[in-house]
Amino acid sequence: MSRLRNASFALSLDGYGAGPCQSLDQPMGENGTELHHWAFRTRTIQRLFGIQGGEAGVQGTQGVDDGYIVRGFANVGAWILGRNMFGPVRGPWPDLTWRGWWGEEPPYHVPVFVLTHHPRPALEMAGGTIFHFVADGIESALRQARQAAGDADVRLGGGVATLRQYLRAGLVDEMHLAVSPVLLGQGEHLLEGIDLRALGYACTEQVAGENAMHYVLARR
Repeated sequence: MSRLRNASFALSLDGYGAGPCQSLDQPMGENGTELHHWAFRTRTIQRLFGIQGGEAGVQGTQGVDDGYIVRGFANVGAWILGRNMFGPVRGPWPDLTWRGWWGEEPPYHVPVFVLTHHPRPALEMAGGTIFHFVADGIESALRQARQAAGDADVRLGGGVATLRQYLRAGLVDEMHLAVSPVLLGQGEHLLEGIDLRALGYACTEQVAGENAMHYVLARR
């Protein structure tokens, strides 16, 4: 069976995975983009999103941070996202004009299963991404994603609330946290009230990158 894994999940030093007051202008919440500066500086992310002026890391031309980004995209046959990761629209869909944060060719290139309380027809995008909207719970989304992924892994993209749901249910096999050297002070806390030790997780990797500390947690 394919693994459910989270990768490159940016976290502040005080444990927040997103800032408060998310909006169309601030999809990561107030000050939330600071969490992702380490990723924006990698060649892989700059190539994916057309950012100019790549920074080479200390290890070869890519570096530690970039290596974790590359690893996160490897062997992924499907994604699961919370609805906020697809867009800022709340409640019932007023229409079908919103097609995601990423434009007409999102960076996924595989089926993506979006958790929602409000069904919507599947949305086929350029480059192989197909958004499927799942309204009957996290287990259903995982079951469908695994079927689509075949022998490959399912990547759990987030956001915070979605990752917390899957952690509480004991469904995440591996989680990679990239801890950025910033403080948010408020926002969405990832691990508050979640006992990872009791759920069977242990830290299997701890590596210093150029602009973040990387921790990999896996279920024993």
